[in-house]
Amino acid sequence: MTPKARQGGRRVARTEERGVIVLAGEDQNDCEILASLIRAHRPDLGAAAKIVRINDPVRLRRKSGADLAAAVRALAGKARAKALQQRAELLGFVVHEDLDGFTDAQYDRIRTTLTAEFDRQCQGFRTAVALAAWESEGWLLLWPDAFPRVRPRWKVPGRLLDKDTGRLKDAKEELKRGLGLPVFRESDGPAVAREALEHRLIPSPRGSNRSYRDFVGDLTGWT
Repeated sequence: MTPKARQGGRRVARTEERGVIVLAGEDQNDCEILASLIRAHRPDLGAAAKIVRINDPVRLRRKSGADLAAAVRALAGKARAKALQQRAELLGFVVHEDLDGFTDAQYDRIRTTLTAEFDRQCQGFRTAVALAAWESEGWLLLWPDAFPRVRPRWKVPGRLLDKDTGRLKDAKEELKRGLGLPVFRESDGPAVAREALEHRLIPSPRGSNRSYRDFVGDLTGWT
């Protein structure tokens, strides 16, 4: 028998008490950035659900056909298993990979292919694809005022402000060169995202990035 717990004057199954959103990404830093973005754009789910990560690195953008189907099947299976481990309903599955390229025709092709495969294999739960162009740091540049909240001496240079950051090559290196000391590291990214969330910067990005907008579209389309 499923364990029961009392809530609101009635007894409910433990699996009804909470849900999980499962993240898969290139590394933990990327997943922590995603968690802040989910909480900003879906506060309803962010408050009600636990956000958890599977450790398998995502390597999908160069795959196609049977190889892609097998890789998505493995990730989706890990997401389902994580929800079972947590004894919770799988509310959503978010998958991140850096594009290492611009938001161009190749981006359109890769994202369309990945989205179609996740839709085909994950019909029982909601999915979102975070195919970051050029990389996650390109998304972080949309909130330049968050950087000095992490390191007071940091200032995003004017040449990087109010741009289409999906057309900016290697934003990570631009930040390393342009912010000042101490030198930006990948591990600083989650702190920047948390400051952007805490200070409500995420709803009002400076500049644009179509890959970010597409990801937000996936999230807001969850019903």
